[in-house]
Amino acid sequence: MPPRTGRAWTHWKFGGGARDAAFRHHGGVRIVAGAARGRPLAAPPGRDTRPTSDRAREGLFSTLESLRGLDWAGARVLDLYAGSGAVGLEALSRGATAAVLVESDVRAAAVIRRNAESIGLPGARVVVDRVERFLGGPATAFDVVFADPPYAVSDEIVARVLAAAVPWLAEEALVVVERPTKGTEPVWPERVAGGQQRRYGDGTLWYGRAMRGPA
Repeated sequence: MPPRTGRAWTHWKFGGGARDAAFRHHGGVRIVAGAARGRPLAAPPGRDTRPTSDRAREGLFSTLESLRGLDWAGARVLDLYAGSGAVGLEALSRGATAAVLVESDVRAAAVIRRNAESIGLPGARVVVDRVERFLGGPATAFDVVFADPPYAVSDEIVARVLAAAVPWLAEEALVVVERPTKGTEPVWPERVAGGQQRRYGDGTLWYGRAMRGPA
């Protein structure tokens, strides 16, 4: 995929209006748009996940599409702490070529596999592993990396995860991290420029972009 150049942070636009709904961490979750629009997604039972509401996820993807120039064709997405897999599977529905969903909980990973089968689209790969250990393996370039660690995970661990993710970033890849609103901006690694944030109730999405050049 050719790199996208010439976008300064001050020129990036965010989805607004009804799309900027608060995160709701309960209730039904569905694919919001694309080939699998409307398909329901299961959430892992008895687990402290925070499945993003349909409207909040629509706001996330509206932002990503603004930053990517509405282009998902050929994109590769890495979904860390994948939970139900909603973010990675939403990307596939919108035209991404591949989504790797990393989840350490075996039960949650089984739910992701069922969700992937339910939407009926190719390109999903579920990895049952700790995020830190996965990122320590052989790297493949991704265009979008989304990380939604449990809020109890410390800022120091999140910083280490972001640093370990650098070899996995394609040129000008987008990195999105969800953290509690009451917290602070993640510590971005040297090769990632932090830029904007978007608050959704108790959660805030922080956006970074990989700088051009070798990792």
